[in-house]
Amino acid sequence: MLAYLQMRKRRTVRMGDLTGPLRLTPAQERELFRRMLRGQMIARVRPGLFLVPATLPLGGAWTPTPALAVTALMEDRKAQYQICGPNAFNRYGLDEQMPNRVYAYNTRISGDRTVGAVSLTLIKVAERRLGNTEVTKTPDGETEVWASRVRTLVDAVYDWARFNSLPRGFRWIRRELAARRVSAAELVEMTLRYGDKATIRRIGWLLDEQGVPDALLRKLARALPASSTLIPLNPVKPKRGRADRRWGVVVNEGT
Repeated sequence: MLAYLQMRKRRTVRMGDLTGPLRLTPAQERELFRRMLRGQMIARVRPGLFLVPATLPLGGAWTPTPALAVTALMEDRKAQYQICGPNAFNRYGLDEQMPNRVYAYNTRISGDRTVGAVSLTLIKVAERRLGNTEVTKTPDGETEVWASRVRTLVDAVYDWARFNSLPRGFRWIRRELAARRVSAAELVEMTLRYGDKATIRRIGWLLDEQGVPDALLRKLARALPASSTLIPLNPVKPKRGRADRRWGVVVNEGT
């Protein structure tokens, strides 16, 4: 089985693909896949679809890389995706913690999945919420699609509840602006494109505090409807503190 697939440079195989070329009955093919899975020589992407190694590793046991696992799952569902959240926080040096799973926005699948030893948290979003990405190659030649640095900063504020990223995200934005790894203009553009009203309020206040030119701040302010309701700047702390009416936020503890 492995020799046949490796000679054809195939990394995936489906139930039914081997009955003809290897002259197996359907029952024999099912047993073959079962034994290969039990021996950790292949990995299940979903029922009936498997990943195989390009070469048999020493010791026989194998698991796909995160890049191969997420790409195979997305290609099977014809989905677009980008790696985000804790993985991107670590990639750009925002957070030193190495996540033990891969987080990815995508257009098809929601929920947790496991491919081999790779754990995935898949977050289904509308196609318009994907974008501003960087495409990279792993040392093995596999492609990965990442949220960009500036998009990752916006996601830290927008998706704070999922990623547990506030108030840390405020510190990251201040630090990245001070180091000039991102610009205020980029942050404004990404906030308007991928943020919601709460994200615009929080990032607008933060940029205002950093002394960003008012011409940029007005772009954010124009996207906000008139409202007397205030939201806490730090959503994990009580809503007590100074009210900022321009941005509709309460400057509370931990900001």
